[in-house]
Amino acid sequence: MSCASTHEDGHRLLERVTVVANDRVTEGVGLIVLESPRVARAVRPGQFVHLRISTGTDFILRRPFSIHRAEEDRLHILYQVLGTGTRALAEKRRGEEMDVIGPLGHGWEIPEGTAHALLVAGGLGAAPMGMLAEQLSACGVAVTVAQGAPTAERLVGQGVFEATARRVLTATDDGSAGEHGFVTGLVEGALATDRPDVVYVCGPEAMARIVTAQAAAADVPCQVSLERLMACGIGACLSCVVTTTDGQRRACVDGPVFDAAHVVWDVSEIPPKH
Repeated sequence: MSCASTHEDGHRLLERVTVVANDRVTEGVGLIVLESPRVARAVRPGQFVHLRISTGTDFILRRPFSIHRAEEDRLHILYQVLGTGTRALAEKRRGEEMDVIGPLGHGWEIPEGTAHALLVAGGLGAAPMGMLAEQLSACGVAVTVAQGAPTAERLVGQGVFEATARRVLTATDDGSAGEHGFVTGLVEGALATDRPDVVYVCGPEAMARIVTAQAAAADVPCQVSLERLMACGIGACLSCVVTTTDGQRRACVDGPVFDAAHVVWDVSEIPPKH
């Protein structure tokens, strides 16, 4: 795979997967590892899978999950327990089977000539950043991570970031780790003192909107991963639209990663949790 871009078009696969591990990371957050030889080898940073968690009327629709890491034949998925689907996911045990469709979506891109990248993760926005940090590091790109969360315990995925990044900056709402405040304060300082070639951001959309504005003011290209509820995951149902300067786009096929300069921030599109 070329380091010029992590995004790669490919065929969607339907695969029966087996739970290898499903561990509690912190209160309300889990990490599930799935044996998935075909999808794990095909997925690229920023792409996602559509997971059928169980059977029954509550699970007619699949749930989309970003990929935190993919190694050999395994997918690592960080998830937050918020609704019916994720509660059922948290109850899955080693050896249980599900099925996934993937890889899906348009992932992160590494612009040609990138030497330094700033990754900005808010809360569970760390989930799709693990693979990206690993890919950037493998491509010889210096990585700075700015990560924010409500508390120290919610700074998830730090093992990957610390193993791959040149510098990891943290901020917590309650001051229990790193700077006392929001991750946007870290971004302002990082842009001013150690200018990156590109900014990648994922997290609550209120935060992402501020970060993309900060990047624009610093004249640094920015890519943003956006969460939307998805019924089909393949672009047919139009349930996951994102308003852009080029019109409405589908997060499942045109995203979930977008050029932030093209996003028209519309709070009415922010989805409920699943």
